[in-house]
Amino acid sequence: MSRIYDFAAIGVGPFNLGLAALSEPVEGVDGIFLEQRDSFDWHPGMMLEPAHLQVPFMADLVTLADPTSPYSFLNFLKQTGRLYRFYIRENFYPLRAEYNQYCQWVAGQLPSVRFGTAVLDVTYDDGVYRLSVSGPGGQEVLLARRLVLGTGTSPHVPSPAQGIVAEAAAGGGGVAFHNADYLSRKAELQQQSSITILGSGQSAAEIYYDLLQEADAHGYQLNWVTRSGRFFPLEYTKLTLEMTSPEYVDYFHGLPQHQRDHLNKTQKNLYKGINSDLIDAIYDLLYIRSLSGMVDTQLLTHSSLTAAQWNPAAGTHTLHLWHEEQGSSYTLDTGAVVLATGYSYREPAFLAGVQDRIARDSAGRFAVDRNYSAGVRPGEIFVQNAELHTHGFVTPDLGMGAYRNSCILREITGREVYPVEESIAFQHFGAPPGTGPGVVGRAVREAGNNGASGSAASGTSASGISASEAAASGVRAGVPA
Repeated sequence: MSRIYDFAAIGVGPFNLGLAALSEPVEGVDGIFLEQRDSFDWHPGMMLEPAHLQVPFMADLVTLADPTSPYSFLNFLKQTGRLYRFYIRENFYPLRAEYNQYCQWVAGQLPSVRFGTAVLDVTYDDGVYRLSVSGPGGQEVLLARRLVLGTGTSPHVPSPAQGIVAEAAAGGGGVAFHNADYLSRKAELQQQSSITILGSGQSAAEIYYDLLQEADAHGYQLNWVTRSGRFFPLEYTKLTLEMTSPEYVDYFHGLPQHQRDHLNKTQKNLYKGINSDLIDAIYDLLYIRSLSGMVDTQLLTHSSLTAAQWNPAAGTHTLHLWHEEQGSSYTLDTGAVVLATGYSYREPAFLAGVQDRIARDSAGRFAVDRNYSAGVRPGEIFVQNAELHTHGFVTPDLGMGAYRNSCILREITGREVYPVEESIAFQHFGAPPGTGPGVVGRAVREAGNNGASGSAASGTSASGISASEAAASGVRAGVPA
């Protein structure tokens, strides 16, 4: 009789790798993890030497679910002889290259993880998913009762830039590419007379700073264009960080779809902001370079790309830009273009054969329930980092990965393998339970009689922050924007 796995997890990034590590010691759980790449390699194009995670080391694959796990980041440091160096460094934030090495170390110990194995097709029959896969040993069919989709996000190229990127990829244009390929093409970039970075997040800032440091040596002109009104810093205050919590996920998931979509738009520039230390480092470097004359660079805000062309005769790209506040258009000529424009989720083609097993919302997206299931039958198809529209900005946060995996394992096993926190925040994100208009009004009157300002009567707390303002804030993600 063919082996039927309890679940097949497709895609091995940090989230599914965390699930592999957490499920490995659990008796009676039989899962398999499939990744088409030959090895684990997390954002190799942005592995800049000084770059670090924007979450502390406790946001590793396992610690927030199981601090005693042998697959923790601290145990990785111990086993590789780096624990005391990390301790002396006195910095909670692992280097991005260090985190990648850690994940590779974990992956190398897990027999359930198969690299070099592509999923070609998935079908469903009589309670079992049939996965046609191609791996080092050729093609085979694997059987599983559940799926965990962790195929991750793909580089996003805005439509006005797709033409110049396609031309460049075909060899008929200039140098234009997504920042996912930055390091492998950095030398090519630096041969250009001018370079323009499009984007507003951490990745754009890291690339601008990296290129700015070497601009004098190579003699290129450097531009940074963003449609944002300014170079927004990452929101990192502690009460905001409480929004990376089970309670906020509960709150967000319970909102109407249109309200969730609205919040995701308003929170985007906060949870995809730039590390404030990096912003300061950029300014300080510009200041130092200005001592010997004006730096050959432009930082352009409020500017959206509307079109782009490659001009072979001039050897430059012409970027057509629209200034949002002034309502005026202008152009910028540049030798090379780097699109630090983020990543977006694309539904994998192998799901075509099981579309009838997937629950959808009115916009055709996965209808993901609170416990991360997106199947028409609860607990059958789970998603990792594909639920931004249902669970909010915490979706890509590395710090919530162990929590989500604990929830998924609870659904798969029918028991709480790892304690799942339900309440960690000091604040309420919605109206306190057991209150209504009369109760709230009475509470306000009593507060006023006790000398309070009474400002809550107008929907504002004593701090002056309205409930809607408090809900419309965001936090960080652990991956490059």
